[in-house]
Amino acid sequence: MSEPRSAPTVGQVVLGKRLQDLRERAGLKREEAAKVLRVAPATIRRMETAEVALKIPYVQLLLKAYGITDSEAEGFIALAEEANLPGWWQRFHDVLPGWFSMYVSLEGAASLIRAYEPQFVPGLLQTEEYARAILRSGAVGGSNAQDTERHVALRMERQSLLTREDAPKFWVIMDETVLRRPVGDGPEVMRDQLDRLLEASELPNVTLQIAEFASGHHPGTYGPFVLFRFAMPELPDMVYSEYLTGAVYLDARPEVASHLEVMDRMAAQAATAQRTKEILKDLREEL
Repeated sequence: MSEPRSAPTVGQVVLGKRLQDLRERAGLKREEAAKVLRVAPATIRRMETAEVALKIPYVQLLLKAYGITDSEAEGFIALAEEANLPGWWQRFHDVLPGWFSMYVSLEGAASLIRAYEPQFVPGLLQTEEYARAILRSGAVGGSNAQDTERHVALRMERQSLLTREDAPKFWVIMDETVLRRPVGDGPEVMRDQLDRLLEASELPNVTLQIAEFASGHHPGTYGPFVLFRFAMPELPDMVYSEYLTGAVYLDARPEVASHLEVMDRMAAQAATAQRTKEILKDLREEL
């Protein structure tokens, strides 16, 4: 039986979809592909939906059954071996919830990340002290000091994403509440956090907007969410929505379209990127 995984890598998701496409192009049903491997049809489904790792002998047999040439199969196998390698975040498996592992994988593969945050500064923009204070008071990471520090280390390592050579576009809308609610034991925590946001706002791939109180109610006030877009055609736009003890991933077109529409409406209503910089500077002077 194929090895189950707590969360697939993006590479496994992409190759699973490619396997499905190759099977369908070959005119085979899952039941017929399963006979090639002498397994249950559910195993084929799990491979195609990245619920299990891609066992290389299975992949080789399927590619042959699908009429793939040796040279093309060789390239696919190389990609599969790479996709099966654990992501860097697996070093934090002791504290990383399975439902968030997928998020980190998607985050690293996205070409565009759009986020709405009504309560906290997004993790990619948090300072160490701000992150530590949030984690100590929250359900995740608040169990003991060692776990908290592991979570902080993971969050800080994720932030290298924004300055790497192929960094994604990161577009964030934060409620004014995020900046008005004190975090940490003293004003220096928020002061440093505002400095970090001002620094990030100068990055060419980062856009920050604040939904001011004065602008009134907006359509996103129901809760935070993140929208991912990918350069890989196999991956559709995806929405991530988190709750206290888990998260949901949405990729159905109607659901993604609704979230995208709400995000666009909020962006039109929120303070512009330039106005947001002025707000951040004013708040910094108040502390």
